[in-house]
Amino acid sequence: MNATFMNAPIETPSAWADAQRMRVEDALSRWVPREAPAGLGEVMRYAVLDGGKRLRPLLVLAAAEAVGAGQDEAALRAAAAVELIHAYSLVHDDMPCMDDDALRRGKPTVHVQYGEAAAMLGGDAMQALAFEVLVPDAGVAPALQAHLVRLLTRASGSDGMAGGQAIDLASVGVALTEPALRDMHRRKTGALLQASVMMGAACGKTGPASLAALSRYGAALGLAFQIVDDILDVTQASEALGKTAGKDLDQNKPTYVTVLGLQEAARQARALRDEALAALAASGLSDTHLLDWLAHLVVDREY
Repeated sequence: MNATFMNAPIETPSAWADAQRMRVEDALSRWVPREAPAGLGEVMRYAVLDGGKRLRPLLVLAAAEAVGAGQDEAALRAAAAVELIHAYSLVHDDMPCMDDDALRRGKPTVHVQYGEAAAMLGGDAMQALAFEVLVPDAGVAPALQAHLVRLLTRASGSDGMAGGQAIDLASVGVALTEPALRDMHRRKTGALLQASVMMGAACGKTGPASLAALSRYGAALGLAFQIVDDILDVTQASEALGKTAGKDLDQNKPTYVTVLGLQEAARQARALRDEALAALAASGLSDTHLLDWLAHLVVDREY
């Protein structure tokens, strides 16, 4: 475990995470509009509020803490923007034309609750809102606004999340090799998690070597998260996950468990966690205990 974790402040990482989740929830509640027309605001708020692990915002804020910017307006806005992108992606992924699921975050998916058209529009609106949140009239320097937008767009588009989802849909019933599976999940899941780290780091001041180390941390953690997701999909019940368990197996999708087996998948998740921790240790940053804790949380989680 990173030495900085052993020298953590009196506030525990768990208490910090609870406080930051409340901070992000409050910001989202303020920024996701109730007054959007024809019930669209209700759909958006249903999709993004009151649920989820908030891992991506926590990564933003933990990285910002590591570079001395944890309480900055830019970091909070980046955290909220990442969660809006993540929430919109879940709304669209759950629709019948994609993964066709009825349960998300322990409640009916948005298209089940409000209909397919409302779900599509709600997702579209949250995607747009994410970038609106990143470009306020005041409080965030224009150059930083542009950098944050660039990081988030690249992680969300064809080279990132959307591209990975396209590969995922095209891979049903296809026997992927481990490198091909890794590439898919680097895009579908890993890119946004890595971008979360880099957006938080962008809010402070640090050197190229530290940024490169944080990028390696984010890449390793992003892939570890997906491997653990694949493991939990076959080892946990729907009630624990808050979403339908066994979905990938039922849809004949390639996963780390089907390609590597359960034991090897778990071994790779632990190895990626260790890779992420080694990157932190090499970052030269004086306080990475929150990022250290999140790496353990990702691999040790049960939902």
